[in-house]
Amino acid sequence: MNQSLLELRHLKTLLALADTGSVSQAAKRVFLTQSALSHQIKALEEHYGLSLFERKTQPLRLTPAGERLLLLAREVQARISAAERDLARLREGEAGELRIAVECHTCFDWLMPAMDSFRQHWPAVELDIVSGFHTDPVGLLLTGRADLAIVSEAEAHPGVVHQPLFAYEMVAIAAHDHPLAAKKVWHAADFAAETLISYPVPDAMLDLVRKVLKPAGINPARRTSELTIAIIQLVASRRGVAALPFWAVKPYLERGYVSAARIGEAGLHSELYAALRNDDASLAYMQDFLATVREQSFATLPGLSVLD
Repeated sequence: MNQSLLELRHLKTLLALADTGSVSQAAKRVFLTQSALSHQIKALEEHYGLSLFERKTQPLRLTPAGERLLLLAREVQARISAAERDLARLREGEAGELRIAVECHTCFDWLMPAMDSFRQHWPAVELDIVSGFHTDPVGLLLTGRADLAIVSEAEAHPGVVHQPLFAYEMVAIAAHDHPLAAKKVWHAADFAAETLISYPVPDAMLDLVRKVLKPAGINPARRTSELTIAIIQLVASRRGVAALPFWAVKPYLERGYVSAARIGEAGLHSELYAALRNDDASLAYMQDFLATVREQSFATLPGLSVLD
């Protein structure tokens, strides 16, 4: 057999393609241009004489050959991560504290699985969620009441660093028999005569209001609920309309509870960052937690994109 062309960078590219389902997003994730990433894949395909993914599918779909290399990539990545954790424990010790504050109601959908996975890697790190919903989680960092905050904007604060997690699309939802349900794209004016159902948070924390409605001078009637499922049930009962992350409503779309539409021609995209104190940002268990969040989220939540 000829010498293998396969290198770790190729395996990282395959993981990025599988997790994002997009050449452009995968390129961002591994810090390559689309052209460079495509060249990598083409070189592998020519070496093995097999196609690794189907070019005309959206999201991208791996061929059996691609799936086999993806399996190898996951095995190798797991072993590398385990070895690096062992080295970090030798350098820094195994114990620590990680108290997490969140400002988004839907964060728990992906945060809890990530925490469960992290506990297996760092059992001696005391992991906890700061009780309650917080409109100023960075303030908890600065006063020493939290060690990591999940936030939607990377606002500059002395002594705080922000690290990107992921971006996601918000979609408008309505009951199946609602007059707007047939529209594929909603614009600001479509919300004007509706009751907007949202979480009970300030308007500055609602991207639909901040980025779409307020600039257009639209101020619809309002209703709030603490729970995602309650919002969806109210929408299904024609008590109003809502805007929620696509990954949060996808299970309910598949069950036929509500209909969804894009907000604006380019879509309404929101972002999530991890805010940390500068002194904690380099801790091995902190970086491993962030890596676990990204890995689990891209593997399980549909429609995510890489933050620049």
